[in-house]
Amino acid sequence: MNLGTSEEESTAEEIDVPEDIDWQMLDKSKFFVLGAALFSGVSASLYPAVVLKTRQQVAQSQVSCIKTAVWILKHEGFRGLYRGFGTSLTGTIPARALYMAALEVTKSNVGTAATRCGIPEPSAAAIANAAAGLSAAMAAQMVWTPVDVISQRLMVQGGDNQKISNAFSSKYLNGIDAFKKILNTEGIRGLYRGFGVSILTYAPSNAVWWASYSVTQRLVWSGMGCFLCQKDDVREENGVNVEKNALRPNAKTVMAVQGASAAMAGGVSALITMPLDTIKTRLQVLDGDENGRKGASFGQTMRNLVKEGGWMACYRGLGPRWASMSMSATTMITTYEFLKRLSAKNREVLSS
Repeated sequence: MNLGTSEEESTAEEIDVPEDIDWQMLDKSKFFVLGAALFSGVSASLYPAVVLKTRQQVAQSQVSCIKTAVWILKHEGFRGLYRGFGTSLTGTIPARALYMAALEVTKSNVGTAATRCGIPEPSAAAIANAAAGLSAAMAAQMVWTPVDVISQRLMVQGGDNQKISNAFSSKYLNGIDAFKKILNTEGIRGLYRGFGVSILTYAPSNAVWWASYSVTQRLVWSGMGCFLCQKDDVREENGVNVEKNALRPNAKTVMAVQGASAAMAGGVSALITMPLDTIKTRLQVLDGDENGRKGASFGQTMRNLVKEGGWMACYRGLGPRWASMSMSATTMITTYEFLKRLSAKNREVLSS
C-alpha cells in the first residue's frame, strides 16, 4: 500500500507501508495458540481498569476513579483489583478466538468482494474493516456476555456501595459457584442479561472502531509518517533498480503509527458508546428475579440512572473506560499485527 502525496507529481514522496496479512496467509494453529497467550497477558494488564469502571458504573453516586482505587486497595487489598479475573480469562480465550476468526474471514471476503465491485481500495478497506468488526463482535458476544455477567458480579462483591455490597456479599465463592447459582435462580436468561444491549453497544462500536482505525491510519501516514521514515532512493522493480524518492518505514515506525491510530479510534468509540455500556453493566450486575422480582428493563435502568445523577450519570466510569479502551486498542492492535506476522506462513512477510 503506497500513499502518495499527489498523483500529478512524479517526484512526490511515497510511503511504502508493509502489505496487510490476510486470512489465507496465516498458519491457523499458530495464530490461535500464540493469540491466546499474547491476549491473556494484555487482559491481565488492563483488568484493574475494568474493575474500577464497573464499580463506578454501579455506584449510586459519583465517586472518582482514584477514590475507588484507594478504597479497594485499603479494604480488599491488591487482589480486589482482580476480582473475577479467573472467570474473565477462562472465557476470554474462546471468545477472542471466535472474534479473531470472524474478523479475518469477514475482512478478507468483504474486501475482495468490494474491490471486485470497483470500489476504490481505501473505501473498500474501510468497508471491509467495518463489516469485520460488526461480525466479530456479534460472534464473540455469544461467549463474552455470560462471562461478563459472572465476572462483573464477582467484581462488585465487597464494594463500598451498600446496596450492591449487601446484595452480593459472600454470595458467590468463585466463578463456577456464580455460574451455578445464576443458572439455578435466573435460568439461562440470567447468564445472558444485557445481551441485546451488549450487541447494541459492541457491534456498532466495533464497526466504527475498525473503520475509523483504517481511515485514521491512512491520515497518520499521510500527515506525519513521512517525517518518521527512512528514505530508500533505490528500489528494485521487475528485476531493475529504479530510482525513486520512496519512504520505507521500519518496524518501530509501523508499530508506532498503528498504536497511535488505534488509541485515537478507541477513545472516540469509548465516548460514543459510554451510556449504553453503563446501562448494560447495571442490567448485568444488579440482581433480578430474586424474591420474585423481575429484573429492571432497559428503560427503567436508564430512568434510574438519570434520576440518581442526571444525564452525566450515564458517563460514570468514563475516565477508566477511556483509558482502558485507548490502552486496550493500542496494545491489542500492536499485539494483533505482531501476532499476524508471527503466524504468517511465509515469514518473509516480516521483512516486507
